[in-house]
Amino acid sequence: MKNKILRSFNSVDILWLSIALLILLSLALLLPLSPQDYWWYLRLGQDVTHTGSVPTIDTYSFTRAGTPFFYQSWLAALIFWKTYQAGGLTLTFFLRAVVIAITYTLLWGLLRSAGAGPRLASLLTLLAALVGSGNWSFRPQLFIYPIFVLVLLILSKWSQAEKRGLWLLPILSMLWVNLHGSFPLLFILGAFAFLFGKGDKKQLALALGISALTLFINPHGIYVLGYVKDMLSAPSNQMFSVEWMPMVNRGWQANLFFAWLLIFAPVAASSPRKLTLLEWVNFIFFGWLALLGIRYVIWFLFIMVILTASLLAEWDARYLESPVENEKPVINIFAACLLLLIPFLLMPGFRDTWWPDAPKAYDNANPIEAVKWLAAHPELAGPLWSDFSYSSYLIFGLPSRPVWIDTRFELYPTEQWEKYILIANASPKWDQLLDDEKIQLVMLSTDGEPLLISAMKNSVHWCEKYHDEDSIVFSKSTGGCP
Repeated sequence: MKNKILRSFNSVDILWLSIALLILLSLALLLPLSPQDYWWYLRLGQDVTHTGSVPTIDTYSFTRAGTPFFYQSWLAALIFWKTYQAGGLTLTFFLRAVVIAITYTLLWGLLRSAGAGPRLASLLTLLAALVGSGNWSFRPQLFIYPIFVLVLLILSKWSQAEKRGLWLLPILSMLWVNLHGSFPLLFILGAFAFLFGKGDKKQLALALGISALTLFINPHGIYVLGYVKDMLSAPSNQMFSVEWMPMVNRGWQANLFFAWLLIFAPVAASSPRKLTLLEWVNFIFFGWLALLGIRYVIWFLFIMVILTASLLAEWDARYLESPVENEKPVINIFAACLLLLIPFLLMPGFRDTWWPDAPKAYDNANPIEAVKWLAAHPELAGPLWSDFSYSSYLIFGLPSRPVWIDTRFELYPTEQWEKYILIANASPKWDQLLDDEKIQLVMLSTDGEPLLISAMKNSVHWCEKYHDEDSIVFSKSTGGCP
């Protein structure tokens, strides 16, 4: 049946793929830069470049300065910094678009191998991308998406007795362990394939064994394994970081996700093609992870879209796909190339030249103007307390003022996060809490701390020094405001 479903690859396939990529690339270039971890990773990449080594202690905050900290994703930080150094945000957005294009092109190929025709493969690729676009932030995990899909492709080929791709696994393992802490997923996929898949298991075991050895080709050696354990068990991550919290049905992307999940069961039950034990194991395990934490949803989407394609393949071949008649390869390929070039007009730096009201490359959690102002006023006494999402940009944009807390959740004890929440929400003791920390200067977000802004404006001890649409700066005063 599978041989009947598969189609030969032709220029029409390329055209359908380019239509999906047109939308995906446009989205990748228009989604604004949310700070999250990006800016402190940029600082890390800069530090690695200047010192030639990966830091082992915290130097970005004053509250945890000198505390040991494990910078596992140093290679991703280095790539971010070199990209930013070479071409600023324009090249940075281009990098994201290229990574997204590679990821979903590989995924599209997997859907075709699963039996989907070019139209269905393009539609499902677009669906998976739209649902997963919330995970396209400028973070190290971004670089793992094509690696994860490539591992799925290699294991799929292995199950079809094509073993040559297995020898890429050690290289992918070495890259993965230096890019992001999700590298155990390679071995989870490999273990499931070994236990429940069909292929040369001796060759797979050997490839996975060598891959395990290449994990230790990193600046931390064997201690990288302890890092994963510590990250998964860090109380601050579990209690305060949104990405570690369970998926909830909020927003259009979540709506699509849960609708797809609900539809999957009846599709699987009624499809002529039945899922194998390996496919069910992957579905159940990665589905459990996705429901456990938002950060895992993207991995499940890659699994689920491949399974969806295989379940719909026979119906697709029977009712939707039709033979290509009067194919015009030159026209199709020219049109595909044109469609792929159009989105790059949306890159920051280019779109402003032809689009009068072009969206900003940054979202309002990047206090760029406020940081410029603060950098020009070094006479204002510190230490500085800021919105935690602002701290990521402060670490990079104003290193002379170390932060009180930032998005490295695991670095800070739960007590400090609890204190942060009390201050940010202007609890009755907010002023005393700031005094306890000897805070003399604060930078607040109009969206993030409206209650604290109101309290400070009504306080005789704090003077407003700067404000713009998104940010406001107060300094401590003992003699009243001028």
